[in-house]
Amino acid sequence: MSLAHSIGLFTHPDREWQEIRKDSESLPRLYFGHVLLLALIPAIASYIGTTQVGWQIGDGQLIKLTPFSAASLCVLFYGAIIASIYILGRFIDFFAATYGVAQGKPFGVTLAAYTATPLLLAGVSAAYPSVWLNVLLGLIAMSYAVYLLYEGLPILMSIPAERGFMFATSVLTVGLVMFVALLAMTVVIWSMGIGPVYTN
Repeated sequence: MSLAHSIGLFTHPDREWQEIRKDSESLPRLYFGHVLLLALIPAIASYIGTTQVGWQIGDGQLIKLTPFSAASLCVLFYGAIIASIYILGRFIDFFAATYGVAQGKPFGVTLAAYTATPLLLAGVSAAYPSVWLNVLLGLIAMSYAVYLLYEGLPILMSIPAERGFMFATSVLTVGLVMFVALLAMTVVIWSMGIGPVYTN
């Protein structure tokens, strides 16, 4: 049912968030039916783009990664996506009481997973690593993900829209902080010698 929910979030998001709340998926079912599958899209596309297509900066030389280097980085990328969704979901559950969410089944990871859907799908653009294409699709996906967050949080958590707006803003802030932290971790990992290895 998870992938069907993903489609519904693009065709009728309000109704689909209600269905997601009623469905009340378990964490393993959510991960195996949604997160682990969709997270493969940006990881595999990145591997294809960096090893088979390559990228250029201006009129410079075409740059590609060695297959082993690209595979190592894509596995780390895949793991980072999976972990980030879980951690953000736990932050959402942690903040829930502050915003008056009634005790019951925690929906934090569910919200994080389905909100990330546009970003994961847009990861297919990494198969053709053009800066402008990736930035454009990334901005569109990010905009829709933010829309899903603000639209879905009050529905999933059963709280008034005004309180949901403040809660969603807090979640967005935490998400941005996590993104910056991931960038910092990338620099640290690269400095340890696990950085990209180029073919040329």
